[in-house]
Amino acid sequence: MVFLKIGVIIPCYNEGDTIEKTIRSLMETGIFNEIIVVDDGSDDDTSVKAREMGVKCIRLDKNTGKGGAVREGLKAIDSEIVVLIDGDVGESAGEIYKVVMPVMNNAADVAIAAFPKAKKKGGFGLVKGLTRMGIKLLTGKEVHSALSGQRAYKREVLEKLWIPDGYGMEFAMTVEALRNGYRIAEVEVNMTHRVTGRSLRDFLHRGRQFLDIFRALIHEVLR
Repeated sequence: MVFLKIGVIIPCYNEGDTIEKTIRSLMETGIFNEIIVVDDGSDDDTSVKAREMGVKCIRLDKNTGKGGAVREGLKAIDSEIVVLIDGDVGESAGEIYKVVMPVMNNAADVAIAAFPKAKKKGGFGLVKGLTRMGIKLLTGKEVHSALSGQRAYKREVLEKLWIPDGYGMEFAMTVEALRNGYRIAEVEVNMTHRVTGRSLRDFLHRGRQFLDIFRALIHEVLR
């Protein structure tokens, strides 16, 4: 049996309150050869806490967007399977091993975590609707968890995908993978993360997310 090196990139911005729990939970799985935190210009102590956990931490001078953080992490990682996970999943991060398995067993080229359905709706439907419609329009396929940032990739696959800045990253990478004929698996996990609420700040966040996904959609249409 060939044992593949598995590494994880954690792009994060102001996740000082959860990053330690996320890293600890990943360590406890025992499957990762390397854990790399990319602090995307945080204003808090995210990078300090990450380094205290003994993992490699790349601190960017300014906020570049999630895609930029992932690209920096990809330059530094040395693994055949690359996992992407958000810094706010905390103690549930260990569930990511379920997502790694289809890629490790060569049953998929990309695996995406499918979170449990939220009991409380936060007005996320418009963004999800645009994402599903865009993927169907561009590829003819349906991916129900395309907005999930918790993923596992074969390294050679990830390196061939367009990784845009902003909140359109997951949408664009899903479309690119399908267009290139890569196999995608959606894996049910019992993970949790910070839920977007219904405050003005949250609605502005969703508005920016919608625009970023729309821009990525237009970009993919014109490719």
